[in-house]
Amino acid sequence: MIHIAPSILAADFARLGEQVLEAEKGGAQRIHVDVMDGHFVPNLSMGPAVVQALRRVTRLPLEVHLMVAHPAQFVDSFFQAGADCLLLHQEVLPDPRPLLQQIHGRGKKVGMAVNPETAVETLEPYLKDIDLALCMTVHPGFGGQAFLPQSPERIRRLRALIDQKNPACELEVDGGIDEETAPQAVNAGANVLVIGTAVFAAPQGPRAAVQEFLRRVSGN
Repeated sequence: MIHIAPSILAADFARLGEQVLEAEKGGAQRIHVDVMDGHFVPNLSMGPAVVQALRRVTRLPLEVHLMVAHPAQFVDSFFQAGADCLLLHQEVLPDPRPLLQQIHGRGKKVGMAVNPETAVETLEPYLKDIDLALCMTVHPGFGGQAFLPQSPERIRRLRALIDQKNPACELEVDGGIDEETAPQAVNAGANVLVIGTAVFAAPQGPRAAVQEFLRRVSGN
């Protein structure tokens, strides 16, 4: 089954709760929260208060993508706010295993992400220890970017590694996912699609946009 994970980075924050509920009614299976610290990426975004607010309005799992230089500093605050899963970047964790074990020890899910310039093979040693592998299909930091052309091949290589090491691990893609690139990502092996602008800025609204994405990828 393909999961749609709307990214609230593209939402209208004046109507955040309303838009998230629309996406949920459309069939979204989780909500993606992009956290940026101005160091690991050049932008700043949201913190635990947003997760806490979302937790009150949606029953969906909340996955927090920590695009930060020091992810260990934020584990407690985001879980206390109601996060269900944390996504950590391989680039800032020389040895991620202690943090992965800490998160699993709290009964929560954990994933690892790689940027476009990072070989997906760097995740191989940790695939048995994570619930989700995130292949960035744009350079992180800003929404609305175009899907990078090398992404399908990277997704295929990561899918092959997951199938070898931990078939239960999900393969998520994030960046530039739209009506054209969603099927490409799924055909390459992704089973979770993070979609921001194409859901929350869709003229037909988030509910109809999620329904359309699910229709487009259901046959893949």
